[in-house]
Amino acid sequence: MGLKNRVLISEVLLFLLLDGLLFLAYGKTIVSPDYVLMESSYTRLCSTKKILTVNGQFPGPAIHVQKGDTLILNVINKGKYNVTLHWHGVKQPRNPWSDGPEYITQCPIKPGAKFSYEIIFSSEEGTLWWHAHSDWSRATVHGAIFVYPKNGTSYPFPKPQEEVPIILGSWFKGDVMAILDEALVNGGEPNLSDAFTINGQPGDLYSCSKPGTFRMLVQQGKTYLLRMINAGMNEELFFSIAKHQLTVVGTDGAYIKPLTVDYVLITPGQTMDILLTANKPLSQYYMAARAYSSGLGVPFDNTTTTAILQYSGKYTAPSSPAFPSLPYYNDTAAVTKFTKGLRSLVSKDHPIDVPKTVNIRIYTTISINTYPCANNSCDGPNGSRVLASMSNISFVTPSIDILGAYYRKISGVFETNFPNQPPYFFDFTANELPSNLSTPTKATKVKVVDYNSVVEIVIQGTNLNSGENHPMHLHGFSFYLVGSGFGNFNNVSDPKGYNLVDPPEVNTVGVPKNGWSAIRFRADNPGVWFMHCHLERHSTWGMDTVFIVKNGPTQATSMKPKPGNMPPC
Repeated sequence: MGLKNRVLISEVLLFLLLDGLLFLAYGKTIVSPDYVLMESSYTRLCSTKKILTVNGQFPGPAIHVQKGDTLILNVINKGKYNVTLHWHGVKQPRNPWSDGPEYITQCPIKPGAKFSYEIIFSSEEGTLWWHAHSDWSRATVHGAIFVYPKNGTSYPFPKPQEEVPIILGSWFKGDVMAILDEALVNGGEPNLSDAFTINGQPGDLYSCSKPGTFRMLVQQGKTYLLRMINAGMNEELFFSIAKHQLTVVGTDGAYIKPLTVDYVLITPGQTMDILLTANKPLSQYYMAARAYSSGLGVPFDNTTTTAILQYSGKYTAPSSPAFPSLPYYNDTAAVTKFTKGLRSLVSKDHPIDVPKTVNIRIYTTISINTYPCANNSCDGPNGSRVLASMSNISFVTPSIDILGAYYRKISGVFETNFPNQPPYFFDFTANELPSNLSTPTKATKVKVVDYNSVVEIVIQGTNLNSGENHPMHLHGFSFYLVGSGFGNFNNVSDPKGYNLVDPPEVNTVGVPKNGWSAIRFRADNPGVWFMHCHLERHSTWGMDTVFIVKNGPTQATSMKPKPGNMPPC
C-alpha cells in the first residue's frame, strides 16, 4: 500500500474517531415511537366529549432522554385540525426547523399528513415539556419531558425514590376550538375554563370527579422528585401539599439553589423540579392548585383542583384528607416572595455564564389593548375588539411561515423594524390612562440581531385595560433573569440592583403586574425564534414578536439546511 493511501486511511480513521467522540459528547440519537394525533372520547365534569390527543392519551406520553440526546419523532395527524408541536425549553441549536410554532417556523401538519421532528437537546437538564403550538390545541395536546443527567454524572442532590410528573392543566366543557373561534369572531374575552386538572383529573371538589382523582402513593421517609408543569391555558397557579414542605431544585431545565417553601407559584409554560419528603404521619393529604389572578376586573377560573398524597401502610384513612393553605387569588406579595428566592445553583458541575457586557438593549412594553369595531359591534370594552401588544405592535400571524420566508428570501411576509423602545413614553403603570393610548398598530414585525451578540430585554408591564402578571417565553434560548421590580423601569438606578452573580436561568419569566423584568442572553443560536406571552388568550391577541439571529461566520455557527419534508403552506 502506498504512503498516500496509508495517510488517507489514517485521516479517515482519525475523522471517524473524532466523530465518534463528538457523538459520545453530545449524546445518542433515539427514534421515538410515532405520535399519532387523534380524536378521543374523555369524560370529565359529568359530560363526555371528543378531544384531540396524542396516541389517545391525556395528558400525552412522556419523553425520556438524557442530556445531549437527539430524538427523532414522527408525528401523524389523524385529527381534524391543522397541528404543530413545540418542544418547550429545548434550545434546538441551529435547528429552528423543528421548533414548531405555527406560521413562525413551519406551516402546520394538515389532517392526513405527517412530519418528522428532529429534537436536539443540548445543555438542558431537568423537566421540560412538549405541547401543540397551533390555535388552542395545546389544551389537551401536551406532555412531560424528563431530561436525565448524562451517563457518569448525577443529580446535584440525593437520588429520589421515584420521579412523578405533576401536570397542571385546564379543562373546558365546551369544544376548545369553538370557544376560540367565537372569541375571535366577536372580539371579546374567550370563555373561562370550567376546571383545573392535575394529571388530567379535576379532583374531589368538582362534580362527578372524585373517583378519578389522581393519587400519588408514597412510602414514609422516602423522598420523591415532582416534575411539575403548568400546561394551563390562561392562569398562573399556586400549588401546595397539606402539611408538607416543597424544596424547589430546578426551573425550566436548569438547577437552582434548593429553595424550601410551603407553596410554589408556577406560570403557564414554566416547569419545576421539586423534592418532596414523605415525613408526616401515615395518612392522606390533599395537594391543591388554584389561580393567581392579578388583573383588576379580569375574569378568571376561581376553582381549585386537587389530588391526594397517599401514604402506604396500615392506618385508618381520614374522612377527608388535610387541605393545604394556599395564598389568596390576588396575593402579589406571596408571588414576589417566592420568585425572589429563585437563584441559579452555580456549582463546578453546573456553572453559569451571565453576560456582563450588552450589545443590544431593548425596552419593550406589554399591554392589553382595544381596537375599534364598525358600529361598536364587538364584545370588548365599549364595543371594541380586545387585542394585545409588545411596544404597541399587535403581532399579525402571516399565512406562510417566517422561517421559510427568511430562508428563501421571500419579501412581504414580515418587517425587520421591531423597535428597541416603545413608540412613545408615558406613565406605563398609572392607575388611570387615557383611552387614546389603547389602540395598537397591527403588523408582523421582527427583530434581527447579529450572531453571538448579547441582548438585554427589559419587559415593561403597563396598566392599559388593567395590568396583569404576564409569563413571557422565548424559544431557542434560556436566558438569565437579572432583575425585576414594580413601577416604571429606571434605566439609571434599576440596573444597579441587577443580580449578575446567580440569577435563575429560565425560558419563561413572569413579568409582575405593573412592573418590569430584565433578561439577558447571548444570541448564539442562529435561526428564527418566537417570543410571546404564554397566557394563550394574550398570545392569540398579539402579545408576540420574533427574533431572527443571523448566521455566524462558519458552517458550525449557521442554521442547519432546510429539511426536505417540511409541511407545505
